[in-house]
Amino acid sequence: MAIGGAVLRFGSTLLYALEFCCAGIILGIYSYFLSVQADRNIAIPRWQQAVEGMSGVIVLYTICAVLFTCCLGGKTVFALLAMIFNLLCCGGMIAIAVLTRDGASSCTGYVQTPLGDGDENSKDGFGGQGEDQYTYSASLGSICKLNTACFAVAIVGAFLFLISIPLQLLINKHHKKEKRYGPGPANGYTKGSGMKFWQRKQRRNRGLGDPEVGATPVAAGGLAVPTHDVRPSHDTAYTGSTVAAPGAGYDTHHKKTLSGGYHTAPTGTYQQTPATNY
Repeated sequence: MAIGGAVLRFGSTLLYALEFCCAGIILGIYSYFLSVQADRNIAIPRWQQAVEGMSGVIVLYTICAVLFTCCLGGKTVFALLAMIFNLLCCGGMIAIAVLTRDGASSCTGYVQTPLGDGDENSKDGFGGQGEDQYTYSASLGSICKLNTACFAVAIVGAFLFLISIPLQLLINKHHKKEKRYGPGPANGYTKGSGMKFWQRKQRRNRGLGDPEVGATPVAAGGLAVPTHDVRPSHDTAYTGSTVAAPGAGYDTHHKKTLSGGYHTAPTGTYQQTPATNY
C-alpha cells in the first residue's frame, strides 16, 4: 500500500477513535444517571433514554468503522456506507447536544440537572436510611458538570464526524488510483501515487526518459514523427545472418521480390548498400 493511502487510513482510524471516545463518555455518564434513577424507582424521561440509545449506537458503529477502515477502507461500497453513517452519526451528536443543552448553563448556585434541580451542594448520597440502594448520587453541582461534559463532547463529536465524510471520499479516490495505475513497475510506477517529480527529472538527465511519456519522438508543432523498421535481416545480402548491414539501415532503392520484380523504396529512404547478385 502506498504511503499516501496509509496516511489517509491512519487519519480516518484516528478520527474514529476520537469519535468513539466522545460517544463512550456520553454513554458512560448517562448510564450512571439512568442507574441512579432506576435504583430509586424514579421515572426516566424519554430524552435521557434517547441520549443513551444514540450514544450506544455510535459507540458500536465507531468500533466497526475502525476495523473496516483498516481492512476494507477505500472500496466503493464501504466508502459510500461510511459516508452515509458518518452523516447520520453527525446528526445524532447534534441531537445529543440539543438534548443536553442544560449543561451549557452555569453549575453554581441553583442548577438544573438530569437528576433534579436545586442547590449545587445538595446531594442524595445513598438515599434514606434502611433502603437498599446500590448507586451513589453525587451532588447536583457535580451532576451538572457531568452533563456539561456530555454537551461539550457531543459538539466535538459532531465536528469530527463531519470531517470524516470528505476523508472517506479521499480514501476512495486514492484506492481507485492505486487500482488503475499501480502499484508496480509494470505500469511505470513504484508506488500507486507515481514517481516524484525530482525522480522523473533525474531519469531525463540520465537519458532514460520520462516513464510517463512515450518514447516516440515529437517534431515541432507537437506531431509525432513516424519511425521506420530497420531490421537488417530484410536485406537479401544478409538474410540468415546475424550481422547487421554496414549502413544505418537496411532499406535499398531496389529489392528483388519473390515474383521476380523489384520493390521500389519510398522516396528519400535510399541508402547505399553492398552490391547484391541476383
